[in-house]
Amino acid sequence: MTLSSMTGFARNAGQWDKYHWTWEIKSVNGRSLDVRCRIPQGYDEVEQTVRKLIKDNIARGSVNISLQVNRDMDTMAFRVNQEMLDTLVEVAVETSMRNHLPQPSLDAIMGVKDVVQYVENAEDEDTIEARDKALIDSFQQTLSDFKATRDAEGTAMQIVLSTQLDDIDRLVKEADHLSQELPALIKQRYMEKVKALLDDKAGVDPERIAQEVVLLATKADVREELDRLQAHISAARKYIKADGQIGRKLDFLTQEFNRETNTLCSKASDIRLTEIGLSLKTVIDQFREQVQNIE
Repeated sequence: MTLSSMTGFARNAGQWDKYHWTWEIKSVNGRSLDVRCRIPQGYDEVEQTVRKLIKDNIARGSVNISLQVNRDMDTMAFRVNQEMLDTLVEVAVETSMRNHLPQPSLDAIMGVKDVVQYVENAEDEDTIEARDKALIDSFQQTLSDFKATRDAEGTAMQIVLSTQLDDIDRLVKEADHLSQELPALIKQRYMEKVKALLDDKAGVDPERIAQEVVLLATKADVREELDRLQAHISAARKYIKADGQIGRKLDFLTQEFNRETNTLCSKASDIRLTEIGLSLKTVIDQFREQVQNIE
């Protein structure tokens, strides 16, 4: 199973009888499914079907759909707004006589906006039904192409995410190896401080020193954080190979990755462990950027 991106684009042209059209679908990432349609008036049945098809096939993303439709000119008729034309002629004649000006030509008056209007010839129900079916069939092909672009980008993202998880896994294992050295390192540093502060160690209780070292080592122990990070890595690998929409699940895991890494950095008692934690935060942030675009 491949991932699906929330970013996609598709455009297709179609034709039926004297109708010509172009469908366009594009999407970007979003927290949920947001569908916006720009479909001409008179195509309400088409829009309802389009919205249902999108909801049946797309789970997340901000999806914009547009339809442009044209009809051949022989299906158009001209209509003259006679009332408007009579008013304009009356005003033009009266004005020219009052001001001793030549009367305007009919061409000029007919050229005024809305005097002459294009009117589409009415279609019968059977024609409209056949037209709408052709439009829907064309949209389904566009939707198929649209999903293919999202899947193709998702496949590329899957490779990137797997590589980033490998990097996270490597850094966690480095931190794990280093954490095993910490108790001895903490004891060494503590004893060095004791030597620096006390000229005579004879009065220092060895048992008390051992208790202090254990306390410091316990506070600096990152074993629990590392175990949780390994569990999150395993879960993420499982999700990116699973069926269905896993974007939200991966987004939650990135929050958990960050939480455990922040704790690891705050408990780090060695500069090397701090550097590993900072490197982890960088890779996790890159991982999160990719996850934000997964359906």
